[in-house]
Amino acid sequence: MDVTEFKKRGKEMIDFIAKYYENVDNMPPMSSVQPGYLYSLVPHEAPEEPESFESIQRDIETKIMPGIMHWQSNNFFGWYPCNSSFPAMLGDMVSSMLNVAGFSWICSPAATELETVVMDWLGKLIGLDSRFMAIKEDGTEGDGGGIIQGTASEAQIVVMVAAREMAFDRLKSYGMSDNDIDMIRHTFVAYFSDQTHSAGQKGANIIGCQARIIPSDANFRLTKCALQAAIIKDRQDGLIPFFVCATFGTTNTAAIDDLCGIADVAESENLWLHIDAAYAGAALACPEFRPLARGIERAHSFSFNAHKWMLTNFDCSALWVADSTHLVNALDIEREYLPRVKGGTNFVKDYRNWELPLGRRFRSLKLWFVMRMYGASGIRAYIRKHVKEAKWLETQLVEDGRFEIMAPVVFGLVVFRVKASIIAGNDHDVNWTNAELVRRINDDGRVFVVGTKLRGVDVLRPTVGSTFGTSENTALLVKVIKECTTKVIAEYN
Repeated sequence: MDVTEFKKRGKEMIDFIAKYYENVDNMPPMSSVQPGYLYSLVPHEAPEEPESFESIQRDIETKIMPGIMHWQSNNFFGWYPCNSSFPAMLGDMVSSMLNVAGFSWICSPAATELETVVMDWLGKLIGLDSRFMAIKEDGTEGDGGGIIQGTASEAQIVVMVAAREMAFDRLKSYGMSDNDIDMIRHTFVAYFSDQTHSAGQKGANIIGCQARIIPSDANFRLTKCALQAAIIKDRQDGLIPFFVCATFGTTNTAAIDDLCGIADVAESENLWLHIDAAYAGAALACPEFRPLARGIERAHSFSFNAHKWMLTNFDCSALWVADSTHLVNALDIEREYLPRVKGGTNFVKDYRNWELPLGRRFRSLKLWFVMRMYGASGIRAYIRKHVKEAKWLETQLVEDGRFEIMAPVVFGLVVFRVKASIIAGNDHDVNWTNAELVRRINDDGRVFVVGTKLRGVDVLRPTVGSTFGTSENTALLVKVIKECTTKVIAEYN
């Protein structure tokens, strides 16, 4: 493909994308294919000779599209949103054009420096403390800063490595040698609640520490008292607490942990405090939500996914650290083929030392496009629109009389179930009814939702958050929920 054909095909692909977004709401959000469907439709070896663009385009429409879950449908209410926007797509196009492997400043200075600047922009937009900024108000370099990771899971693992490094340094200050520390690594303990994202357990598995899963309270929150009690017991058993993850907006219910209380414990026990705000962190762009996040200013690290609820195409997970020293010390590996900048190094960040991979894409471009083309006011309006729609959804379900809300509706998530009194059966019957309701809604094909379990109780958890969604889409969700509920209850009775 030469430049002339690229220009022709590129315009055709833009038209294809635009047409997709214009018509995506007319497609069932959920794919109906069976596992292995694609293997029978495509050759089992790469083609020996070049194939035409037209043949590839046909295969996208006839073979790929049937197996797509349409996350960008405005009738998609599953999990948490995976936002896209046209400005972000344009930024990604520029990134693909340049195709830099920006593992250090010298690889492409603009790639490093734009990320530093944009992460400060984003941090200020959501009200982060100045400790997390790379550039101080006086223009000098700060101890902290931000980096774009692939996902919040990657961010979790990276900060756990940094936390372990901080714990190593503390033990060395007590006179322990590297060999001594190696002998007790297995006694290190990281703390999570039973509502923490699975990335916590995965991170513990990867770095080889123990994971203590602490039961959440009645509101599905990790509390100061529960954390302190777990640490006391572990210390009595000869273990070494070193890390705790608090969540601002859990996956199941969007609950907010006791951030201030957890920060108290982390400070008194010398733990690294990470706050995972993968979904709800975007809401902090709106000042009215910031009182809910008191305590994050005391954390060692904070992360949220701009690709969830801030209009930036996957992947774009924002991570800040208040002090990058332990992170860089843990991940910096010198090689002759990785040259460093000579002389003054102010504002020069080798982001390879802030993440697990070496190479990295120019992801800050799409975030830069989004923040400039929407502006802070546009991002705030976007968040508030979804919260308003979620509140309306809550009202509709409550007024119906057959449903109960299972967790406070604070952001875009509404957790509910059919009331036990409507079923007039035992717990098994109530759970069956709500699980069956999820299946019926998705089989209907007009909208998509997911269910979950809260301490053994089946619930539904639709999330309002699509890029181009309107009140009409939320109204359709309500209509489908009510219709399918009537059918499920009639069949049960």
